[in-house]
Amino acid sequence: MTKRAFTFPGQGSQAVGMGKDLAAAYHEARLVFQEVDEALGQRLSAIMFEGPDDILRLTENAQPALMAVSLAVVRVLEARGIRLADHAAYVAGHSLGEYSALCAAGSFSLSDAARLLKTRGQAMQKAVPVGHGAMAALLGLDLPTARAVAAEAAGDDVCDVANDNAPGQVVISGATAAVERALEIAKARGAKRALLLPVSAPFHCSLMQPAAEAMAAALAEVTVNAPVVPLVANVLATPISDPDEIRQRLVEQVTGVVRWTESVTWLTGAGGVTHLAELGTGKVLTGLAKRINGEAIATAVGTPADIDAFVAELSA
Repeated sequence: MTKRAFTFPGQGSQAVGMGKDLAAAYHEARLVFQEVDEALGQRLSAIMFEGPDDILRLTENAQPALMAVSLAVVRVLEARGIRLADHAAYVAGHSLGEYSALCAAGSFSLSDAARLLKTRGQAMQKAVPVGHGAMAALLGLDLPTARAVAAEAAGDDVCDVANDNAPGQVVISGATAAVERALEIAKARGAKRALLLPVSAPFHCSLMQPAAEAMAAALAEVTVNAPVVPLVANVLATPISDPDEIRQRLVEQVTGVVRWTESVTWLTGAGGVTHLAELGTGKVLTGLAKRINGEAIATAVGTPADIDAFVAELSA
């Protein structure tokens, strides 16, 4: 029996031109981009469609931009009779993608999700001066080894595991000097590759505590509804639906580990999910899902052609 989860991408999936084909093809997508622009008081859609890349990559722009494309896909699907509650048993999102997932599932309004992500991006950037923090991908190491590498590299600095993305793909985060030390330690421990990531701040580590406090204040001011289907939370890798717990876990997520391997493992194990559909820009989560569980059927739904194929599949 087919059972689906809808997943929503995180930072790193953005690219100049994102959403442009959706806006050209669908009135519903244009309305989403217009509402996000109005909520933020900026022409974010122009940056998404035309760039420049360095402005789009700014955390405060990339986060709401990725959410906007995901929600454009959701609204287009809804207009074609594909309601999330009818076709997904769960939602999950990678880091900022949790906000997209919750907005898609009715917990946040689109305007609130856009403003929350703008605040989140600004707070994350402000928490650590540029150049003082870094992130690195450790490829070919298991999670316990990556944790040991981070602990050894930390010294008097911060160096934490940030993302457990897939088997053999762990991201660490912290003070620049500690992360650079970790690269050498990881190679000595047998990592196939260890490389710095092109990010502007060290996300998902304890240096982000000021941003967590900013998000606690921002989340306290918005309405959070129970989602129409449960969210598999990054910091728990299990489903939640209670609005107060959603707020709490989103705050914890700023400094906590994105437990993506465990989340997909839970979905395709205890959750009984057979099909994972990634709604939004790129195919990062689709690739990770195939690495985490080769038996799961993972599909990216982000272009007009993807949408047509997905609607045909679900309507069959």
